[in-house]
Amino acid sequence: MFSNKSEPSLQDGQLEVVLDGRPVKVPSERHSLSGIFSFLDALALEQQRVLYWFAVDGHPTEPDERLCAQERHVRIEAASLDLQQFPSQFIRTAIQQTAHAIEEVQSAVSTVLINDTEMARELWWRLAARLKCPLLTLSLLPQAGRRCDSQRPSLAELRKWQLRQLASLIKDVDDVCSADDTRPLSNMLERRVLPWLETLGDSLELWLETLEMKAAADAALSQA
Repeated sequence: MFSNKSEPSLQDGQLEVVLDGRPVKVPSERHSLSGIFSFLDALALEQQRVLYWFAVDGHPTEPDERLCAQERHVRIEAASLDLQQFPSQFIRTAIQQTAHAIEEVQSAVSTVLINDTEMARELWWRLAARLKCPLLTLSLLPQAGRRCDSQRPSLAELRKWQLRQLASLIKDVDDVCSADDTRPLSNMLERRVLPWLETLGDSLELWLETLEMKAAADAALSQA
């Protein structure tokens, strides 16, 4: 939600605004972060593109995020995607989420061993809530981007299968959380959760490769 409060001015001094690597002249009345974002968003839409990344002084920022009025901001950058690029971008996001989850679980394997059972359970429950993030990202894919060929299950089918696996996995890990010893939880994280995440990551990498090969072939065909 956008804030109803007035935002601090971002135009003090020389503020550079860049969209897709090119400098953009922003109207003088666009003093706020949301105003600049809206202007860039409109520019992108005119080219049948959509903003997917927005940063202030190198820090990724949300368009409704309030900034400190005392700070002097010097550069706003934004990047947009052609609508045809969205399937690949969603899969890349899911891959990044999977990689981040792997790092968290790897850290938790040893962390739960040095905590009491209550703390270990809380750590697992926080992890469990985030494991589904890559699968939810896949649900945002447009229908056209979910199947690359008839020989492979669609991404929607992959997501459904992985969700079933994840539900079973979470139940099994929850069952060992009641133990007085945290070692069973550590073992489950290492032997069940990590392999599941790694398999998901491999599947997404293969899908991304296939999708990009198909896009390249389609582009070559259209130029022939």
